[in-house]
Amino acid sequence: MFVRTTEGERAVGSYPGASDDEALAYFARKYDELAGQLTLAEQRLSVPDAPVKDVARALDALRPQLDEPNAVGDVPALLQRLSALDELVAVRRKEAEQRRAEAKEAARQARTALVEEAERIAETDPSRMQWKPAGERLRVLFDEWRAAQRSGTRLDKPVEDELWKRFSHARTVFDRKRRQHFSELEKRHNEVKAVKQKIVAEAETLAESTDWGATGAAYRQLMDRWKAAGRAARKDDDALWAQFRAAQDRFFAARNAAQSKVDEEFRANLEVKEKLLAEAEALLPVKDLDAAKARLRDIQDRWEAAGKVPRADVSRVEKRLRAVEQAVRKAEEDQWRRTNPEARARAEGALGQLEETISSLESELEAARSRGDQRRVREAEEALAARRAWLEQVRQAANDFS
Repeated sequence: MFVRTTEGERAVGSYPGASDDEALAYFARKYDELAGQLTLAEQRLSVPDAPVKDVARALDALRPQLDEPNAVGDVPALLQRLSALDELVAVRRKEAEQRRAEAKEAARQARTALVEEAERIAETDPSRMQWKPAGERLRVLFDEWRAAQRSGTRLDKPVEDELWKRFSHARTVFDRKRRQHFSELEKRHNEVKAVKQKIVAEAETLAESTDWGATGAAYRQLMDRWKAAGRAARKDDDALWAQFRAAQDRFFAARNAAQSKVDEEFRANLEVKEKLLAEAEALLPVKDLDAAKARLRDIQDRWEAAGKVPRADVSRVEKRLRAVEQAVRKAEEDQWRRTNPEARARAEGALGQLEETISSLESELEAARSRGDQRRVREAEEALAARRAWLEQVRQAANDFS
């Protein structure tokens, strides 16, 4: 079988034992098969995410068959389609390379973000580090790194090695700081534990004391030392605190019981002082100062003779008696101010001076009116008004001395 081309006739093959029509139909089918492979390649490349490498491999396999095709048909048309597909493959390869470059850059940025966050955590001041959340976050970052290695876009080996070196160093720094921090923390906890054990021992020694005042003060000092010592490990601190409180509670329970017994003995004294308070408060308001002072001195003498009262009532009854004493003292001070001869003389002198000034201003006012001097009239009236107001105040002060 031969075909005619622009370059002349070309043998395409032979089909022994067949008629001309059968041979022609056979080689025509060969042409259709070649055209079908090109059509399949065109269809595959029409898909946006087509596997360009597979299509290029198929075209490379098809190319020798089109150079000397054992087929009858428009072979130049097939070659033109093959050339167009080669160009399209080149375009798609460039697009795929661009997508790969973009994906690789995005992956590099994502990995860099993981590294930078890990470095920020590692560089945090240990005194401000939240160790548990920071450790959890580093574990999450490591899991994200491994997931990116397994299923993400692969980076160039030098880039990935450099980023991993930074990431691994950040984790190492964090682990070293954490070990150092908790080592120092354990040391401080042990020091605090020793101090608090000593405080507990002292507290237990004092628990049976009956020197209520001094021992109560000693327990307050122990509490101040406890607070100043800081915290030990939670388990140790809680156990030591329970021991300290138990010793303290034993002492204060015994003191409260003893003081309750004493308070019961002082209850009769309270009843006496309540009656004395009623007598004292009946002196108010003070009308006869001398009688009130004499009566108050008698009440104060009986108050001292009555003795102690229960602790819970001391402040209340003392406050009521102090109020009466202050009222009598104020009445005495008020009387002194009213009878002070020097103050009276000053008030009377000021009164006389004001009266003379007012008389002089009244004369000036009359003279200004007769002259028709309105400016001087206004000034004299204003001065008179002020002096008369002062005069009223001085007269009131003078009356207080009567």
